[in-house]
Amino acid sequence: MSDLFELFPTPVLRVPRLLDDNGVRAFRQRFAPAAGQLNHHSGELSHSQILAADADPLLADLSARLTPHLAEFGTHLFGQSLHWTIKEMWLNVMQTGGRQAIHTHANSFVSGVLYLSDCHPSSNTLFIRSLGGQGYVFANTHANATVGPFNADKWRGPDPAPGDLILFPSSLLHEVPVNRGGLRVTLAFNAIPDRLDAWGYAITFGR
Repeated sequence: MSDLFELFPTPVLRVPRLLDDNGVRAFRQRFAPAAGQLNHHSGELSHSQILAADADPLLADLSARLTPHLAEFGTHLFGQSLHWTIKEMWLNVMQTGGRQAIHTHANSFVSGVLYLSDCHPSSNTLFIRSLGGQGYVFANTHANATVGPFNADKWRGPDPAPGDLILFPSSLLHEVPVNRGGLRVTLAFNAIPDRLDAWGYAITFGR
C-alpha cells in the first residue's frame, strides 16, 4: 500500500477572532484615518506610517495577544519556543478596485495580517509558490487537470472574518488581488526572534 506524505511543507497559522468586535472597531477608529500614504502600485490602497508595537496602548495590548501565537508558529519554523519581538506594524486601507502587488517582507522571519473588516473573496490574501521552485519547466495545465497543494502555483487564504489573524514566513511570496468588494482594512506586521543558534554560533536581533 502506497504512503503519500508532505515533504518540507510551508506552515501558515490562522487564529480566528484574535480581536472581538469591540477591539476591531477600536483599531479602525484609532488608526484608519492615519492611513494616508498611497501605495506605489495602486491608488485605491493606502497605508499608515510604520507603527512601533509600544507606541500606543492598543498596539501594546495587541502585541501581548500576539506573543503566544508567534511563539507557537516559531516552534514550527525553528523547532524551539523563542522570544519574539514585533519590529513594526502598519495599517492598510483598500478601496474597491485596489490591489497589493506580489512581495515578501525583508528583514524579518514571521509576518502577519490581522483583518479589521470583512474581506471580499476576490481580495483574500494570495500566496504564491516561489519562482524556480520546481525542478522542471513543463506543466500539465488544462480543464481536466486537478489542482492540489502539490502542483498549485497559488494558494488562496481562508475566508477571514474581522478580528482573524494569519501568520506566515516573511519570505513567502504573497499578494492581494483586485478587490471586487467594499472597504478592506488590515493591520500587517513583521516579527523577529531574539536569537538563533546554530551549534553555538549564535546571532541576536534587537535595537
